[in-house]
Amino acid sequence: MDIKVPDIGDFNEVPVVSVLVSVGDTVAEEDALIELESDKATMEVPSPAAGKITEIKVSEGDKVSEGTVIMVIEAADGAADDTPAEAPATPAAPTAVEATGQATGKGDIHAEVVVLGSGPGGYSAAFRAADLGKSVVLIEKHDRLGGVCLNVGCIPSKALLHMAKVITEAEETAEHGLKFGKPEIDLDGLRAFKDGVVGKLTGGLDGLAKGRKVKVVKGYGTFTGPNMIDVEGTTVSFDQCIIAAGSEPVTLPFIPHDDPRVIDSTGALELADIPERMLVLGGGIIGLEMACVYDALGTKVTVVELMDQIIPGADKDTVKPLMNRIKDRYENILLKTKVTAVEAKDDGLHVTFEDDKGESFTDRFDKVLVAVGRRPNGKKIDADKAGVAVDDRGFIAVDNQQRTGVPHIFAIGDVVGQPMLAHKAVHEGKVAAEVCAGHKRFFDAKIIPSVAYTDPEVAWCGVTETQAKAEGIAYEKGVFPWAASGRSLSLGRSEGSTKLLFDPKDQRVIGGCIVGPNAGDLIAEVALAIEMGADAVDLGHTIHPHPTLSETVNFAAEMFEGTITDLMPPKKKKH
Repeated sequence: MDIKVPDIGDFNEVPVVSVLVSVGDTVAEEDALIELESDKATMEVPSPAAGKITEIKVSEGDKVSEGTVIMVIEAADGAADDTPAEAPATPAAPTAVEATGQATGKGDIHAEVVVLGSGPGGYSAAFRAADLGKSVVLIEKHDRLGGVCLNVGCIPSKALLHMAKVITEAEETAEHGLKFGKPEIDLDGLRAFKDGVVGKLTGGLDGLAKGRKVKVVKGYGTFTGPNMIDVEGTTVSFDQCIIAAGSEPVTLPFIPHDDPRVIDSTGALELADIPERMLVLGGGIIGLEMACVYDALGTKVTVVELMDQIIPGADKDTVKPLMNRIKDRYENILLKTKVTAVEAKDDGLHVTFEDDKGESFTDRFDKVLVAVGRRPNGKKIDADKAGVAVDDRGFIAVDNQQRTGVPHIFAIGDVVGQPMLAHKAVHEGKVAAEVCAGHKRFFDAKIIPSVAYTDPEVAWCGVTETQAKAEGIAYEKGVFPWAASGRSLSLGRSEGSTKLLFDPKDQRVIGGCIVGPNAGDLIAEVALAIEMGADAVDLGHTIHPHPTLSETVNFAAEMFEGTITDLMPPKKKKH
């Protein structure tokens, strides 16, 4: 029996990186025979039957495609055909009606676990459930897997933010003796780079789904019962379901959203043009990240925020370096100000503002980016028809195993509440999948880091100083200014700082805030310290490489301990 390369997705001439068996080996059905590796995914080709390998037709380094004969097997049951190795048939659906989740009837497609939504949380749940032996269907309304994050959110925005950083760094090196000419902006090239990054990741997900035999069903899915989802005419039944339906941008009633000059984050990432003047409505993470991109490309940016600071979730002292930097670059930053009207005219969008004193004024912009938050999609999937309760905002309540009020239906990610972050959804998805497989798992993360990929980056986790003061949490802190960091100075960026908060009783780390280049990477050490129950001595006595920005975490702990030698140790103050 010839063993051929099965359908491996949109891949051709994929190199063989490992041959996992030898002539004479006896293999079981589904045992891995060879390993392939493309630029998007690593895949194993399984044996279609049990038997003895009699001939191997490929070697490491050879390139194969779908249908390539890779081995010959003497099948144990005497079967012989030339069909490629394929996934086993989907198991038949149970028919008993039980509250535990067995199906009331079989749909056009049935799986033990159905995941509704393929964002980072959804695909993580689907892949983990498959790895644990479950038959899995993954439903996605868009053409590509990955959800908002990979397609029109986290990933494309970071690709553009990298390009923005290159532009601004080139501008600012002039004062250090290195001058470049004004960059020539090729929008088609920028879009191609962004789309290429997205394509590699989403294509990789296709390969990972195929490799795990996760069946992908494209279309908008809505519940029709406790064990059934309709996907635009195709019925999908399940024993257990994980809702990963995500969220969408908030819209405001007084804004003409049918005008193409009014955009949300998705529209901003399309990079249709470079407007001369743009208003960013909302001074949170999404708005400021997009402001960074368009400012670097040459747009005159105005940011309006209802609160008294940008990025309201972070401490004021942490966002101050970012505020100081962008107030000199942007055309205007309006705090404690709201937008009351937007009128579309031929010469632009005329926006009326009202400040905290009640005074109104109007300005004209070529584009308005609405970035005032996101709302969960809980109400858009007819969850009530499955018996799942959804509150007025669209959130679905879950327990610490991600179960909804219906025991066999779980929910993860944006639809279960704040913070609406991809990395939270991933961990929730794995918990839900493992509980579906019978594991005793709980979502018990102590902290969830937040990052604004602005310039400079702002990152925090655990208890913030603002939160501690508001909730009466006792704390002491250590703050290290990056002006004393050799690595920061060598980057030409001295405005950053690292702040750690400690429990006065046992000196354990309870929170941290970092602002500066690569703060989003550095915050992971603080997150780990909190999860592991590390104290100031643990951080202070951990040798960090020099000169690095990571040293600032070490130095902040030493500032708290009073053992710092790079600065004068401060006098301790209790809060």
